Amino acid sequence: MVMAAESHFHILAVDDSVIDRKWIEKLLKTSSFQVTVVDSVSKALEFLGLQEAEQKNHHQEMKVNLIITDYSMPGMTGYDLLRKIKESTSLKDIPVVIMSSENIPSRINRCLEEGAKDFFLKPVQLSDVNKLRPHLLGWRTLVEV
Repeated sequence: MVMAAESHFHILAVDDSVIDRKWIEKLLKTSSFQVTVVDSVSKALEFLGLQEAEQKNHHQEMKVNLIITDYSMPGMTGYDLLRKIKESTSLKDIPVVIMSSENIPSRINRCLEEGAKDFFLKPVQLSDVNKLRPHLLGWRTLVEV
């Protein structure tokens, strides 16, 4: 019964590394989440309807319940994505989790202070994915109220 409810949770995963992207997708799908993966912040913004050139609001058609993003990517970083999400009136309540292979305390603290719900060190493990559930459940409660 729990898995049926979780399959309704849609997670947007953002990572420029094809290996990391496939790995996080596999972990999330193993945990019965619906997953959309993109390889850049600009594609994530487009998917969410935040790209200026993109007029459609994709997040309305396919609601995203959580965003998990790599920190270090060419162009815009995961931190940039976090800030754009938190600046958006329609998306600011979606939980964002940052992941990175670099354990830099100042970077971790900056992301958490900006509103990230968690910060995972790569390689992400199934135990990390299990930590997403409270964020998803808390978000659903927030939206339903």
